[in-house]
Amino acid sequence: GVNQIRQFGTPKLSYPTDDQLDTLNVLTYYWKEGDRYFKVASEFYNDPTMWWVIALYNQKPTEFHLTLGEVVYIPTPLETVLFYIGY
Repeated sequence: GVNQIRQFGTPKLSYPTDDQLDTLNVLTYYWKEGDRYFKVASEFYNDPTMWWVIALYNQKPTEFHLTLGEVVYIPTPLETVLFYIGY
């Protein structure tokens, strides 16, 4: 009884260029026990759904790629980062 299947495309995101990186303000955060990307995104961006921006910027796709005490960089302002990566 299916009449139609809607398929969504995956956006093609790119890492910011060196020139773009130079224009960003990057905050430093130290990964600690119990941290999750969505919690960090909520703290810095007031939006837990933007967790993937932090993951992409640090080139660490999941929390399991991080170790305790590791430096995680938080790029800001969020609107500029999203523009640079093509979102």
